[in-house]
Amino acid sequence: MKPVITLSPLTHKNASQIAIGFDFDVAVKADVKLFPEVYWSSTHKTFYVARTGGTMHRLFKHFRAKGYYVDYQAMLPDRPNIKPTSSRKAKAPMTKKAFYEALPQAHKTMLQGYVSYLRGKRLSEQTVSTYGYFVLRFIYFNRDCTPGQWRNTHIDLFMSAVMYQEHYSISSHRQCVSALKYLTAFCEMADFDATEYKRPKKDKKLPRVVSKDAVLRLIQVCKNLKHRVIIGLLYSAGLRVGELLSLTPSDLDFERMLIFVKCGKGRKDRMVPMAEVMVPMLNNYLHTYQPKAFLIEGRLGADYNASSVRHMLKRCCKLAQISPSISPHALRHSYATHMLENGVGLRHIQTLLGHSKPETTMIYTHVAQEDLMRISNPLDVVVKDIMDGVGRDKKVTISRL
Repeated sequence: MKPVITLSPLTHKNASQIAIGFDFDVAVKADVKLFPEVYWSSTHKTFYVARTGGTMHRLFKHFRAKGYYVDYQAMLPDRPNIKPTSSRKAKAPMTKKAFYEALPQAHKTMLQGYVSYLRGKRLSEQTVSTYGYFVLRFIYFNRDCTPGQWRNTHIDLFMSAVMYQEHYSISSHRQCVSALKYLTAFCEMADFDATEYKRPKKDKKLPRVVSKDAVLRLIQVCKNLKHRVIIGLLYSAGLRVGELLSLTPSDLDFERMLIFVKCGKGRKDRMVPMAEVMVPMLNNYLHTYQPKAFLIEGRLGADYNASSVRHMLKRCCKLAQISPSISPHALRHSYATHMLENGVGLRHIQTLLGHSKPETTMIYTHVAQEDLMRISNPLDVVVKDIMDGVGRDKKVTISRL
């Protein structure tokens, strides 16, 4: 195994240099001297080169081609003091607006062109926003170089200094790789190509699921009618939070007892059965709030955002003594799990969730609508089980009049 080459910043002769460190070896020394314009410093006892725009990339490429491992951590910009052992994601050192405003004008123009490029590819606005943020971070990190100087080494440095040091999740890392693949395709430069850049493997974590009793308790402790509707729909229809916030009043079909989910993930529409016990609550909600554009609206008809849903759910979990608190997506996981426990076939569940994978598309997309309508909704089953337990003379309701 060849020795490690260590690159570190050096100030020598009143100029910024890059020191090239290694355990002495005649062969390594010969490889170092092959690099153009490399010098020996008797003062610092090290080889060095002038630190210019593309030097780091050329050094990295030179030594990697000869099989050396290159340690460039000392060359990375100063980062917040983050312990590498911590598994919690660190807060970004600046806001999105601050990152953008700190960019040179040429880099801002590059970012604007990239966003237009993504929209031209007909990516969803959520995807454009996510990819745009990661590329904004990449451009800010490499703002001292012009876009024409970007190389694959800059991607490696960015991944190490930002994605790893700030403890982004594996799913975020995968999104970042996808964003950079689009960026290199947009730039069309031979030495700046992320086509072969590998995404890390997905985590295989078990989804967080709460019990049926906990779901019912979560709805019942909610004093706010709108919040009860949000929790009830997330669970009883297995909705993603974005799908819930995109619903309009006309998407509720009370005659057919269906909810029309438009343009879910992957731009797929689907119909999901409406829980019978949700009908009184929904009617009460529509009469009380009279929503116009969207089913769930903020004050004065403003858009309701996903963070508000998460904060509300966290408060309700505390009231319902559910610890730790769950995310809106955990209600979707619970819906699917409880359906499976109620004897519903996996193919039906995949269709109701709108979550088919490429290799299973042919199996999971050919389910007849009438079969779906015969499925018992898990929220109805929960209420029925409790009614059977307390006796028919006592009524169990989740709606407040």
